Amino acid sequence: MIEIKSIQLHQSEEVKHLIFAVCNEIFQVSEEVIRRFDTMSDIDDMHSYYFNNGGTFLVLMDERKVVGSGAIRRLNNDICELKRMWFIKKYRGQGLANQMVQLLLDFARKTGYKKVRLDLLDEQKQTQALKFYKRLGFYAIAPYNDSFCTVFMEKIL
Repeated sequence: MIEIKSIQLHQSEEVKHLIFAVCNEIFQVSEEVIRRFDTMSDIDDMHSYYFNNGGTFLVLMDERKVVGSGAIRRLNNDICELKRMWFIKKYRGQGLANQMVQLLLDFARKTGYKKVRLDLLDEQKQTQALKFYKRLGFYAIAPYNDSFCTVFMEKIL
């Protein structure tokens, strides 16, 4: 059975492996290269980074296996960030990412955020993600962080 649930502490390593696998597929880079740019310390300390700081972290489960992830992180009292949206290829195109994003956006609205932002690393290699976010009403904005990302987007809640 496929379902979206709140992440459990013991699933943090499984989420990291999911991210490595999807990044390897999309960007053709090794786990070692990914770790140079992303320590994933937020996943190691998810309670202080997300749950205890106006955020949440969800996983897409197929039986007992993590096959997708997504999170909301607080930037300030009015703005949050959509983070860690990664899905194994087999689970894309089925509306599951849309279901997860809707749950995350509902959480953001209920928490009192007025806007949600996100960033994408590479417009060319993440064209499907870019189209997906545009369909959801996200629009391009100026960079809001100092990441290696090249695409920055926002949506008014």
